[in-house]
Amino acid sequence: MNMKKVYFIIACLLVSALASCSKALDQAPDGKISMDEVFTDNDKTMYYLNTCYASMPGKALAYFFWSRGPVEWCDDAWDGDDLDVNWATASLLYKGSASANSHPVWAGGATNNSETANCWAVYFSRIRNCAVFLANIETAAVDSEVDRSRWTAEAHLLRAYYYTELLQWFGCGLPLVREPYSLTTDFATVERASYYDVVKFIIEDCDAALACEDLPWRIENSSEELRVTKGLAWAIKSRMSVFASSPLYNEGQNHWEEAYTINKAAVAALEGKGFELYKKVQRAEWSAANAFLPNAEAQAFNEYFCNSQEYSSNPNDKETIFQLRNGTNWNVANVDGIGAIQGYKTGTCPSQELVDAFETVNGETVLDLSKPYLDETTHLKPNYNAANKMYDPQNPYANRDPRFYATIYYNGSQRYCKWGLNPGAISFENAGKTGKCTRVIATWCQYEAADGSIVESPEPCTGQSTNGRTPTRSGYFERKFLHPNEDAENAKQGARHKDYRLAEVYLNLAEAACESNHMDDALTYLNKVRARVNMPAVTETNQAKLRERIHNERRVEFALEGQRYFDVRRWHNPGEDLEKTDRYITAAKITHMKDGSYKYDRKIIGERGCWSSKFLRVAIPSSEVSNMEAITGQNWQNDGWQ
Repeated sequence: MNMKKVYFIIACLLVSALASCSKALDQAPDGKISMDEVFTDNDKTMYYLNTCYASMPGKALAYFFWSRGPVEWCDDAWDGDDLDVNWATASLLYKGSASANSHPVWAGGATNNSETANCWAVYFSRIRNCAVFLANIETAAVDSEVDRSRWTAEAHLLRAYYYTELLQWFGCGLPLVREPYSLTTDFATVERASYYDVVKFIIEDCDAALACEDLPWRIENSSEELRVTKGLAWAIKSRMSVFASSPLYNEGQNHWEEAYTINKAAVAALEGKGFELYKKVQRAEWSAANAFLPNAEAQAFNEYFCNSQEYSSNPNDKETIFQLRNGTNWNVANVDGIGAIQGYKTGTCPSQELVDAFETVNGETVLDLSKPYLDETTHLKPNYNAANKMYDPQNPYANRDPRFYATIYYNGSQRYCKWGLNPGAISFENAGKTGKCTRVIATWCQYEAADGSIVESPEPCTGQSTNGRTPTRSGYFERKFLHPNEDAENAKQGARHKDYRLAEVYLNLAEAACESNHMDDALTYLNKVRARVNMPAVTETNQAKLRERIHNERRVEFALEGQRYFDVRRWHNPGEDLEKTDRYITAAKITHMKDGSYKYDRKIIGERGCWSSKFLRVAIPSSEVSNMEAITGQNWQNDGWQ
C-alpha cells in the first residue's frame, strides 16, 4: 500500500473518514457494520488503528486556555491567569478545590481541556481499542504483511503509551487489559495489578514493538507524523522503569538495578541509531546580537525548544525521540511569553525556586541542596551554598548556567521586537522606546522616589504585579519556548512538545545508576547532559549528595517542560505531603533604586491548597470507583480522596 494512504494525523485529513468510521464502529452487530466486517477490509482495519491514536495528547500549551498544565501546577511556575480565569485548572488547584467528584485535572475547568479532560475513561477507552485491534489484526484482511506487522507493533506501543499516562497522573495499580472486555465479561473477576506489574506490562508491549522489523526508529516523512517508533518504545521503558523504582511507587521493593539495566540498554540502542544531544546552532536568528543570548550554549538550547523536529532520515535535531501534535494554533508571544509584546497575557511565570536551581558557571549550586531554605515551607530565607563564592544575591543573574539565559527572562535582560504596550510614565529603563526596538525587561514591583520613599507601584509594562494578565506574578517571564524576535508582525507557531528526548534517558540512567551504586555511570551520564552546555563535570561520589545533584539537574534541564510535577511526587514516600515544595511559591521582590541600581529580596506570591499528601496522586473519578466497588467489592480510590 502507498504509505501516503496510511496517513495518521488524527483530526486532520482523516477526520471525516474517522468520524464516519467511528460512528459505524459504534453500531451494534445488527447495525450498518459489525466488528467482524471491520477486519475484513484493509482500509477499515487501518481506520480502526486510527481510533487507537485518537487521544494522543498535544501537551505544551494545549492545556486549557493556552496553559502549560503541570508546569504551573507544581513549584516550577505560577499561572498568570490565576485571577482572570479563576475557574480553570490552576486556580482551582491553588485553592485546593479538588475532590473525587470533580478534580481539576480531569474536570471543572479542564472540561474544555483535551489534554486531561476525563482522562481516566478516555485512556482506558483507547487501551481497549488497542486490545480489540491486537485481538483481530492477525487474521484481518490486510493488503500488505509489512502493514500488518507495523500496525501490530504500533497498537502494542500505543497501549503502553496510554498506560504510561495513567500511571503518571493517577500513580496507582490498574487492571491489565490484555484481551478486550466484552458485554459478557464477568467484571467481578477483574483484578487490579500492582504499579510494578503495570510497568512490566508496559515494558512487555514495548518489547513487542521493538521486535517488529517494520517499525522505524524515527519518522522520516511528514505524512507519517505522530506515528510511534522504536525510539519511543525505548524511551517509555526508560522512564517507567525509573518511576517503578521511585519511593512513591516501589511498595518497599528495590527495583533500581533493573532500572539501571533497562536504561543502560536504552542508551546503547538509541545512540546506536544516531540519537544525540542537540548542541549546535542551526539558524542565524539565534546567534544574532539582537537575540540577546550570551553564548553558543544558550543559543543552541533555546533554539532547540523553539523549533519542532523536522522529519528526515538525517534531521538536525537528533535529540528528540518523540514529539506530539501542535494541539491548537497559537503563538507563544501572545499567550505565554511576555504580555507586553502583544498586550494579551503572560501565562507561565517561572518561580524564584526554579531560578534558584540554576548553578553558577563554576559548577557550584546557589543553594545548599541538602536544605535549600532555612524556612523550609515559605522559602523566604535561602540557605546559600557556602562553597559558591561567585554568586551575589544583589547581582543574582550574573554568571549563571547557560540554560538559565535560554529559559528565563529576568530583571535587566533585553529583548528586541515590536512591542504592543508602550512604556508608562515610570518606565525608567524604557522611556520613549516604542514600536520595534530593544527594551530592558524590568520586573521590579516598587521604586525609590526622589525623596527616598518607597512607592509600591510596578514597572508599567513588564513589572511584577498580583493583578492583571500582562504582568509577571514572579518577577520572571518564560523564555524557553519563545522565538527571540517573535511579535505581532512576526508570529511564530509554538514548537511541538518534545515528549521524550535523549537528555531524559541520560538522566534516567544517571539516577538509576546512582541508586544502584554504579557511580561511574551515574557521573558519566549526568555529565553528558552538563557538557552539552559547557557546565563543569560533577565529581561527587557520595550517594546522597550525588542524588541531590541529579535531582537538581533534572529540574534545570527539564525546566518548564512538565517533568517536575511528576518528579517531585515520585521522589516522595507514600503519606508524605508536598509542603516543602508546593505550599508556598515565591517571587523576586525587586526595588528600582533612584540611582538606577536594584535591590533584591523575596516575597510570597501566594499559598496553594494543593500540597497535602493526597495530592501526590490525582483522584480517580468517584463514579468509576463506585462502579468497581459495586462489581468487585474493592475500593480502588487513591489515598485521601474517599
